[in-house]
Amino acid sequence: MRGTFSDSQRGSLFMCLAMLGFGIEDAFFKAATGLGASPGLATVQFGLTAMTIYAVLAWRAGVRLWDAAYLQPRLLIRTGFEICGRLFFALALAYTPLSTTSAILQAAPLVVMLGAALVLGERIGPRRWVAMAVGLAGVLLIVRPSPAGIEANAVFALLGMVGFAGRDLATRAAPAHVHAAQLGVLGFAVVTFAGLVILGFETAPPALPLPASLLLLGTTLAGVVGYSALTKAMRTGAVAVVAPFRYFRLLVALALAYAVFGERPDAQTLTGAMLIVGAGLYSLWREGRAGAARRSALEDAP
Repeated sequence: MRGTFSDSQRGSLFMCLAMLGFGIEDAFFKAATGLGASPGLATVQFGLTAMTIYAVLAWRAGVRLWDAAYLQPRLLIRTGFEICGRLFFALALAYTPLSTTSAILQAAPLVVMLGAALVLGERIGPRRWVAMAVGLAGVLLIVRPSPAGIEANAVFALLGMVGFAGRDLATRAAPAHVHAAQLGVLGFAVVTFAGLVILGFETAPPALPLPASLLLLGTTLAGVVGYSALTKAMRTGAVAVVAPFRYFRLLVALALAYAVFGERPDAQTLTGAMLIVGAGLYSLWREGRAGAARRSALEDAP
């Protein structure tokens, strides 16, 4: 295998595996809520089960479950955004078509780029600003704002996307010594907390039928595989090569939405999704070129 594939090619395969895992995770969760599981209780089971798995992985890696770094402002900010992302994305999966939710989620890298420019002071050229505007226009095509406002369920997906983008942006500033398994424990503790928050606002009695509970075990396994493959992908290949394969998640979601839930996204939704993906791919390509130019300039410097 090592003699056949480069690091970036292996990283790209891991990224595709990660996106397949996340797409299946989303489909399992949506199916579980469709079988009568209340979104809050479903999120709690998902969080607790995955947190237990990562606790075992942390123990096997010889790292502590608790680290004082969790209370550092940078990780607290990351945790706050994670709560927002997990809470609203769970509601979006329960109440919004899978194809719509997944398409809106694809705008997260563009929002991360916007945040990096506005918060971290990273330089972004005019072409990438235009690409961001095109991508966000794609989001507007999907959520369809009108004088009467935006459909409430689409707001769930939009707020979930903003939460995940903020989490990814805050992760750049996370302490390097925090082990991936520790981040997994912390991340799924946040999922559990988000589920408790949802439970607090649910008016119907909490429900978790056995068939839905079994589907949630599939949600957990797919999520752990996806998270682990994502970590491996980002540590194996060049980011500029690996990152574009994040958009494979949308293809997985559209296929599952069609085959499992009978969803038929209309032309406006598909156009918006294409604008988001196209803008994201172009931005990543420009970022890769800019990074190559900077490295070349450093190598040529006396």
